[in-house]
Amino acid sequence: MQYPEIIKYLYKQLPMFHRIGPAAYKANLNNTIALAKYFNNPEKNFKSIHVAGTNGKGSVAHMIASVLQEKGLKTGLCTSPHLKDFRERIKINGKMVPKKYVCDFINNNKSLINNISPSFFELTVVMTFKYFSDQKTDIAVVETGMGGRLDSTNIILPLVSVITNIGLDHTDLLGNTMEKIAAEKAGIIKPETPVIIGKTQNPVCNIFREKAAENNSPLFFADQSYDVVRITANKDLSVSNYKYLIRGKNRQFTAESNLGGIYQSDNITTVMQTIDVLNSHYKMNISPEQIIEGLKNVVSNTGLKGRWQIIGKQPLVICDSAHNTEAIKTVLNQLNTLSCNRLHIIIGIMNDKNIEELLPLLPVNARYYFTNADVPRALDAQTLKDKAQNYNLRGEAYDNVKNALRYAKRNAKKNDLIFVGGSTFVVAEVI
Repeated sequence: MQYPEIIKYLYKQLPMFHRIGPAAYKANLNNTIALAKYFNNPEKNFKSIHVAGTNGKGSVAHMIASVLQEKGLKTGLCTSPHLKDFRERIKINGKMVPKKYVCDFINNNKSLINNISPSFFELTVVMTFKYFSDQKTDIAVVETGMGGRLDSTNIILPLVSVITNIGLDHTDLLGNTMEKIAAEKAGIIKPETPVIIGKTQNPVCNIFREKAAENNSPLFFADQSYDVVRITANKDLSVSNYKYLIRGKNRQFTAESNLGGIYQSDNITTVMQTIDVLNSHYKMNISPEQIIEGLKNVVSNTGLKGRWQIIGKQPLVICDSAHNTEAIKTVLNQLNTLSCNRLHIIIGIMNDKNIEELLPLLPVNARYYFTNADVPRALDAQTLKDKAQNYNLRGEAYDNVKNALRYAKRNAKKNDLIFVGGSTFVVAEVI
């Protein structure tokens, strides 16, 4: 099979959570362990950093990878989901895995795949680890797909385990309380391995403390060591880089980042603590200059997209992949800092999200373009519109994202603002 057929095979033959939802979820690591064993456990052939959390884990992973690249290390990056190209999930120094590698991996291992019957994510993770091993990667930053304890990425033994924060998402699989979700995320904590928690949240702090103590693992709360303040005004969209004041217990400096979301302050805090631990525990000697360059060049170094990304002007068009209650609240707060003549919102939501929590957060004074991404898991646009009317959210339903964007641009004036969000898949279709 050639690459287009390979991708169709991966999507259609293997259960994929981000397309079909919980039916693709495997509540054990058996398939991942079996696949990795067949390939002589490639995850043992490179150093790694493991990143979990409800929100921010993708940005944190990309930032850490960018800093490590500036350090001169051959740096792997394993993330999910992808936006446009499957190969975004598997990168080394910002370059996607070659199509030939993906084709060869699938074509040469069809019988293995048929025998084990892995999910899309299980197979992708092991493919990623084998690629990193084959390419003699120095270190890889590995983002969990969902949860932690039973996530396929959890076969690695990392230098550092990072958990950004805890929020209520994927409650049908991870638990319906913050404590239950925290326990699942805490599953990435390994014996005698430093643990970094990005945000101190009282309901779950003791869960992390107990798990770390059980594993004799040093525990650090990033926001107790660092305070990161964004200097550039939230509404200043004329700049390409945003300035941050980074204050730690033993140092203070300013840095720039081309990531514009106000939530990146919290993510930079987590990154700073991670770098401190890499330096103190593993003598990696990452310099302040490498940190500054890594934060400044994260988009160009790693190819990160879909985080408060400006994709058009006059009218201004901004997209963000926030898709749960906490993340959407933060994005809406930033939207409120911007002045515009009229706000247009293109929104699509997955059918397993708590829509009754999300819809009340949205502003009633916007014009809505309800839509659905081209995945089976997407909530039907008309259903979304009907539910939204109960919260005085007015607009029309569009059967695909491109149509929604086309009509929003047609209706919007030069000084209006179009925001696209609600789902990673909606954002993917407008980028």
